[in-house]
Amino acid sequence: MSIDISPRLLRYFLAVAEELHFGRAAARLYISQPSLSHQIRRLEQALQTPLFVRSSRQVHLTSAGRTLLKEAPVALTALEQALEQTRLAGSGSAGTLRLGYTPVSSFGTFTVLLAALQEEHPDLTIDAREIFSAEIPERLSTGRLDVGLALAPQPFDGVGDEVLRREAVSALLSTRHRLAVAPKIPLAQLRDETLLLFPRRLAPAYYDGIVAACQEAGFSPDIRAFEDPPVNAMLARLSGGREVGLAPASFAEHAANLGSSLTVRDVVDPQIAADLSMMWPTTDHSPAVAGVLATARRCAERHGWLRGPVA
Repeated sequence: MSIDISPRLLRYFLAVAEELHFGRAAARLYISQPSLSHQIRRLEQALQTPLFVRSSRQVHLTSAGRTLLKEAPVALTALEQALEQTRLAGSGSAGTLRLGYTPVSSFGTFTVLLAALQEEHPDLTIDAREIFSAEIPERLSTGRLDVGLALAPQPFDGVGDEVLRREAVSALLSTRHRLAVAPKIPLAQLRDETLLLFPRRLAPAYYDGIVAACQEAGFSPDIRAFEDPPVNAMLARLSGGREVGLAPASFAEHAANLGSSLTVRDVVDPQIAADLSMMWPTTDHSPAVAGVLATARRCAERHGWLRGPVA
């Protein structure tokens, strides 16, 4: 059964229940005693039960009244908390924000950004979800994400994007690999290597950029698509020494530091761009999204993420 009762009526009831005197309760509420009596009768009619036993000398709570005296403060406190949380969410200070991030940003970029968000927006809950780059724009446009962090995203109607981190692609390979002896690897030296990449569908522009760079260096790359998504599985495979992984430098460096079997080398002549971008729905003008983007920009400036070597 739905009962439409205003918080004001509950406050009127509490005043009478605490004073057990309509005159004193009316004075406390700064209203007339007849008006207060009328409001209490309205409440009793809405609840279809008497709340007070009235006599010429005294006022007592009924069993229903005692129950409401216990429950009404809880309800009013919950309502006040809900309204305050709504106000804070509207101002961007609190609430939950759904952030989708590509797996290659999980080392060195997303973790730093998340720490900055937690510091600058302590009452904002970040619901972080690991999602491949190609899926992020569509989820933003359909309202399933609020903000995204994608690798080389393609333009998407209704979704804005801005480069957060500009860096080069590095080679991630076994310490036993023949190319591991050099501090840098000219791209042409990968001509006879098998390159391990995630499938094109997961980050098309990034994949195509690697292919185009290899062709510019004079060869068509031998690419083996790694269909099993978990990043740790890819690293274990590279440890075997037969393939070379190509990944954004920040990801490659952190991955190499996870164990002694992998090392990272710069890829040059030419360098290959690997831009990580923030994305958001252009129709979402909420303060929370604006606040997260502002924090991301400050984070990029503080860590020099936009001063990378690749134009």
